[in-house]
Amino acid sequence: MRIILTHEQADFDAIAALLGAYLLDEAAIPLLPRRVNRNVRAFLTLYGADLPFVEGRDLPPGPIESVTLVDTQGLVTLKGITHKSHIRVIDHHPPKADISPDWEVTTEHLGACTTLFVESLLEHNGALNPVHATLLLLGIYEDTGSLTFAGTTPRDVRAVASLLEMGANLHTAGEFLNPPLSVEQRRLYDRLLHGAESHQVNGQNIVLACGEAGDLAEEVSSIAHKLRDLLDPDALFVIVSTSEGIRMVARSTTDRINVAEVTAHFGGGGHERAAAALIHPETLVGDGGESPVVQVHDELLKVLPGYVRPSINVGQIMSRRPLVLSPQTTTQKAANLMQRYGYEGYPVVENGKVIGLLTRRAVDRAVAHKLTSLVASLMEAGEVTVVPQDSLEHLQTLMASSGWGQVPVISPETGEVIGIVTRTDLLKTLSTSEAQLPGKQNLATRLEAALPPARLALLKAVAAAAYERRLAVYIVGGFVRDLILERPSQDFDVVVEGDAIALAQALAGQYGGRVVGHSRFGTAKWCIADIHNHLVHSLTGADSLDPAKLPESLDLIGARTEFYDYPTALPTVERSSIKLDLHRRDFTINTMALRLDGRHYGELYDYWGGLSDLGKSLVRVLHSLSFVDDPTRMLRAVRFEQRFAFQIEGRTRQLMDEARPLIRQVSGDRLRHELDLALAEEKPYAMLARLQELELLAAIHPDLSWKNELATAVDAALQVKADVTAWKLPEKVRHTPLARALAYLVWLGSLPQDSSLAIATRLRLNGDIIAALRGLFETWQKLPELLAGPPSLAAARLENTPVISLYALYLLYPTGEIRRLLQDYALVWKNIQPATNGDTLLKLGIPPGPAYHHILYTLRSAWLDGKINTSQEEKALLQDLINRYD
Repeated sequence: MRIILTHEQADFDAIAALLGAYLLDEAAIPLLPRRVNRNVRAFLTLYGADLPFVEGRDLPPGPIESVTLVDTQGLVTLKGITHKSHIRVIDHHPPKADISPDWEVTTEHLGACTTLFVESLLEHNGALNPVHATLLLLGIYEDTGSLTFAGTTPRDVRAVASLLEMGANLHTAGEFLNPPLSVEQRRLYDRLLHGAESHQVNGQNIVLACGEAGDLAEEVSSIAHKLRDLLDPDALFVIVSTSEGIRMVARSTTDRINVAEVTAHFGGGGHERAAAALIHPETLVGDGGESPVVQVHDELLKVLPGYVRPSINVGQIMSRRPLVLSPQTTTQKAANLMQRYGYEGYPVVENGKVIGLLTRRAVDRAVAHKLTSLVASLMEAGEVTVVPQDSLEHLQTLMASSGWGQVPVISPETGEVIGIVTRTDLLKTLSTSEAQLPGKQNLATRLEAALPPARLALLKAVAAAAYERRLAVYIVGGFVRDLILERPSQDFDVVVEGDAIALAQALAGQYGGRVVGHSRFGTAKWCIADIHNHLVHSLTGADSLDPAKLPESLDLIGARTEFYDYPTALPTVERSSIKLDLHRRDFTINTMALRLDGRHYGELYDYWGGLSDLGKSLVRVLHSLSFVDDPTRMLRAVRFEQRFAFQIEGRTRQLMDEARPLIRQVSGDRLRHELDLALAEEKPYAMLARLQELELLAAIHPDLSWKNELATAVDAALQVKADVTAWKLPEKVRHTPLARALAYLVWLGSLPQDSSLAIATRLRLNGDIIAALRGLFETWQKLPELLAGPPSLAAARLENTPVISLYALYLLYPTGEIRRLLQDYALVWKNIQPATNGDTLLKLGIPPGPAYHHILYTLRSAWLDGKINTSQEEKALLQDLINRYD
């Protein structure tokens, strides 16, 4: 006998899952629990004749070979269940820690357990009658708040759509989801409402309603539902004493309060927005002077701060030090500012007071109509402002009522504009419950484990100097990304909110070294290569650190924003805040920062969703004109995608397709730099293949392409080590490392000669590489002749060819006669020379002239071709040649 069970006090999701499991295995018995919620009981009373459920008293006797548990992971004692019974769990809650390892467990994170069964029924093409479809719909609707809870997934929505197509009745569902309270429930509702308490916990409004339920036979969840709708708290906890024990019913209306976690503290569980617990009085620890309800109440207040995430305020998402306009600013100047910085709106300030907002739309219309108005005539007049402590709810209401998409943030003390918060800032924060705000995570432990003690001490010295000067300092970008991905590097740049050059000079004054500053960009290089030994002693007071672990210099960069005068131009920069500094970067995964100064040490700043995209393995561009501003970012996107095994996000891919033609406008030096970086990656051939797939190589030059069969040869070029000495290869080809030069030769050497040389010129490869490329093609054309001729012919033809050209050809031909010929020449034939030289001929009385070349060439050829093999034979041949000249 096979049976299907669910939990006691069953709701619609439990009963619907019971039905779903039966429809998939109609030989099993769907056993109703002893207690179900009142609205469920009402539905069963009306439609029970059309449903397959069996009461416990009607269960036939006999052994139970298997039990399927749905929407629960707790097995009740039932006659017929033995240790041999197979137990299977199908649930949408995480597996419990103490679940038996012998059980078969299937759990998926969905809004409702019923969704799993609806999906399986659809796969089996199972037809449903309207009653079945409606009950399944009720199951999903109840546990997802009619598809409004944060835990609702697209799969839940698709399941509901399928049920509606199969005849589920929304009107019937509405009647049973919100039933009226019974007389007993109404009395308890009145008592709970009268005694309800409101508590502010981490900025969240939480209501506690406690009371005695006595012998109430009906469920409490409907009462909690009514109280929540009336009081509209961020979370509600109903605590009532029943004959079974203390029942806690919890409801949440915000992602910042996961009531399932709270009720788990009391031995219960449920969903993020709806959960419950049954607490037995004997498990409570108290002095006996307080009632069990009061004990639970007090314990709940004690633990709530640990479960309630603080609410987000305006100060946490605003951009600091915004640009503001005066009412006398001209339309043209405002238009130039908007084009330069890309902002959609500017506060208009007069005598330190906000008097309006100038929007891009107003400026664009004025420019289109060739108006020469002042900002005072174009702005939306008003005094709409917020302060840093205001909630996002207040901000949202203010934006809706005023229509302002950019709201100035003012100091509550001085009234000065200190920031601006935009509709985009608000939407990004509200769009996900996992929004990462500055300082909410601390990576200090991970940072200290990643850096050698000497570099860590240097970093802390910089942080201390900044703290003394009330400057905020950060490590930014790729270092933070790699630290989170647990592949940390040891190189980092420091961004300063303030004067980076002054900070560098202060560090040099305290520790030594010299400073190279660039006032135009607000950057400084603190050069410390000459003071390593002194520096480690100064940092620690002892020589316990390894000076070799210190960098030769440290870059200090003033936080800045940048704008582009035209596509592909190099940016113009201006000092700004860390938030805007991060926003100028290429991809979200590179926009995170670690703050270092004072109490903020180790705090992660993630304004632009980088941590979320790291978790999703996505490469996402920050804004829609990013590739227009800098088309090389398209090549960079591929590099990050392939390095981390990520995916380029869909919208980013679309923007790449649109901006691809702009690559033609980028200088060859910048393009080569990006390709150099790609060739330095662990799997460069994967990057080149992806660039080919995205048509980015052809955008660089129409004839540039990549073939996957080159992967082995390019990889061998980049790994060249063992053959360097034997082949007498140079370490560099002019300024280019040997491995990279060989990679270009192998790659471009596989293309037609004219195309290859044109591409090399486009990429501005150095002259020696281009000469080697020419030598490669010239040799390639000679190969048929050389294969057919003697070694002496090959030696003569290859003698003036750059050795790297020959080695590149050697890599391009991994097997066969050509490879052997090139190897024989480089390792053997090239080194064979006759004992006779010019001095020998001079001593023999032969006057210098063309005869020297002929004699020496003939002697060497004889050695190479095996015509002579000993010094005596060489002497005999020499004498014969001399005789001929005589």
